[in-house]
Amino acid sequence: MRDGLRPARLSPGDVLRVGAVGLRARRARVVLSALGIAIGIATMVAVVGLSESSRADLMARLDRLGTNLLTAEAGRSPTGEEIKLPKNAVAMVQRIGPVRQATASADIDARIRRSDVVPEERSAGVTAQAVRRDLLAALGGEVSRGVWLDPASERLPTAVLGSLAARRLGITRTGETIMMNDIRVAVVGILKPLELVPALDRVAMVGFPSAERYFGFDGHPTTVFERSTDASVEDVRAILARTVDPGREGGIKVSRPSDALAAKTATDEGLTTLMLGLGAVALLVGGVGVANTMVISVLERRQEIGLRRALGATRGAVRLQFLTESLLLSALGGVTGALLGTAATYGFAHVQGWTAVVPPESLAGGVAATLVIGVIAGLYPAVRASRLHPTVALNTS
Repeated sequence: MRDGLRPARLSPGDVLRVGAVGLRARRARVVLSALGIAIGIATMVAVVGLSESSRADLMARLDRLGTNLLTAEAGRSPTGEEIKLPKNAVAMVQRIGPVRQATASADIDARIRRSDVVPEERSAGVTAQAVRRDLLAALGGEVSRGVWLDPASERLPTAVLGSLAARRLGITRTGETIMMNDIRVAVVGILKPLELVPALDRVAMVGFPSAERYFGFDGHPTTVFERSTDASVEDVRAILARTVDPGREGGIKVSRPSDALAAKTATDEGLTTLMLGLGAVALLVGGVGVANTMVISVLERRQEIGLRRALGATRGAVRLQFLTESLLLSALGGVTGALLGTAATYGFAHVQGWTAVVPPESLAGGVAATLVIGVIAGLYPAVRASRLHPTVALNTS
């Protein structure tokens, strides 16, 4: 080579055009190879997107329902004795400074049937509880049909059904009656599902005065509910048990219902990790498919490689050509997968009634991962192509 002469170098546009030639010539193989990458990226983007959408929906629900609700339930003493909360437990809780609302419910012994022709031994899976009139407001519940208990109906044989209890009893409107023991009770209301206290969805609720008059209720609550200021929840939690029943606080179970909803986040995170692992496996399989496609491409195009070398293409130019093909193939799969994952996230979130959330970093990370895979998958085929001797390559049939 004379002084002053240098090998010609391809511009970036030329590199892309040359790299795309091989892909356009083998479209079916390219689509199948890119599909493996697309499936892996779509899985990872969708998993992250659905996890974030679910978490955002959960946080919105917690903001709406509040995380300042605490419950104190009667349990058993260390000696095994069943504890009954004091009749004035609600009044005692209301003396705690930060407490804004306090109410209670109590289990009552009443077998519930749809009508008097249903045998007593055939239970509908519905339990009975006595409740205070201010329970619904404290729990943030809503009535789906009818009305909640008022000063008159809480003293009469009337009941409000939880959403699941109404379905199990076949009650679709108010004004119908059910049997509680041998007493015919009118249904005056049906509640919407109570997200914070789902156990009440399976309950037929009557007022405290009605339960005392018709079902032998002794006035001792089973569960006390209270709401305090957000900043003081943990402080109230620390003293709630001994306030409700001083001296026997060891048998009182204090809990925060919103913790059960928040625990769903941890469950979702575990499932998300598992699904991300499956997506990574699919991505790895896609990368192997790209590498296999590029190796076969080199074997099939040996004469093309020999001709390019004979016309003056350097080894570096040949390496760059096949590396670019691998990158374009992986990028095609990555972009397609990102679009599919985003579409799946928005579609599923719409069906669930969530606000769809697709973190931009998951899209950027997915595409970046495909480019890395493209480099790794294309490196060996590119080096192998660059090492072909022009004479040997042109003599290959």
